[in-house]
Amino acid sequence: MLADGGKNSAMGEDLEKLKQRLPLLDYLRQQNWMGRPAGHGPEFVGLCPLHAESRPSFYVNVRKNLFYCHGCGQGGDLVRFVQLSRHLSFPQSLAYLEQQIAPADPADVLEEAAAFYQQQLPRHSEALRYLEQRGVHDPALIEQLRIGYAPGGNLRRHLTAQGYPRDLLGRLGLVNRRGNDAFCQRIVFPCRHDGRVVNFYGRSIGTVFAHRFLPGSKGNLFAWESVRQFSPVILVEGLFDLAVLWQAGFRNTTCAFGTHLTLAQLEQLSDTSGRRVYVVFDQDQNQAGQQASQALALRLQRLGLTVSLVKLPAGQDPNSYFVRGASAADFALCLQGAKAL
Repeated sequence: MLADGGKNSAMGEDLEKLKQRLPLLDYLRQQNWMGRPAGHGPEFVGLCPLHAESRPSFYVNVRKNLFYCHGCGQGGDLVRFVQLSRHLSFPQSLAYLEQQIAPADPADVLEEAAAFYQQQLPRHSEALRYLEQRGVHDPALIEQLRIGYAPGGNLRRHLTAQGYPRDLLGRLGLVNRRGNDAFCQRIVFPCRHDGRVVNFYGRSIGTVFAHRFLPGSKGNLFAWESVRQFSPVILVEGLFDLAVLWQAGFRNTTCAFGTHLTLAQLEQLSDTSGRRVYVVFDQDQNQAGQQASQALALRLQRLGLTVSLVKLPAGQDPNSYFVRGASAADFALCLQGAKAL
């Protein structure tokens, strides 16, 4: 009897932990249940998911983690709701819920976030206006680069409704401690490695800090899977530089998210013997971009690559060069005028 009692106690503890990991209200929202607060207490009310009705009679008590419907008379906890809604036995319901709260693959979460940001972009005129100001206006290019927008305020709700736990969103850096979108009011580019989203670059369209990435690796050289087929490669600092060059037809352009390449990125550039690399960094007033170009060129030469430093008008980068009216032919002349070191 003592052994059986201990086993039953352990099962009860496991069941309570399961219900804590997936609160009833969170599960219902994942199933698209629309509930609203019922007064100022811990209850929510909405239409019953278990039977057809026109007046809300289904109540969820958040504090007790229980439901009750005054229309059909059904009530209970999360497991009971799954039994009723999916016509499963108690053991089958437990197995189903364990599957629902299995550890999520971070790459799947980032992929879902990328899709969400893409959906938001055409809905926000301020984001489209910002892209236009930065010279990015081709819908096909925007789709290909999967450029999106984070308006703020609704990413956490969207991802938790897909079944991803809030603590995972925090660990990935997608939401801050207050649960707000870390990329709020930013144009967002997904960064990929071996075809999977591993990070995001966010460019503020407002007054907050301009540049933001998630913690961790930024992955490959940007879009390297498609750029690596080219022998001459154009290397730029930023993603808006890359976007305007792709838009102008220079699809052999990649980006290292700055002027300092990782060892892995250097290896990518040198995966083809004798490749020519055109380095087009910012023409800074303080010469920082030019000095970084020179230092990188020496490193690339030591790897057996042919390197040319491309000069743009003083104070400009590829993005501002095109925004100020340069054409693809103008940039092609800059490439032709670049001499190998």
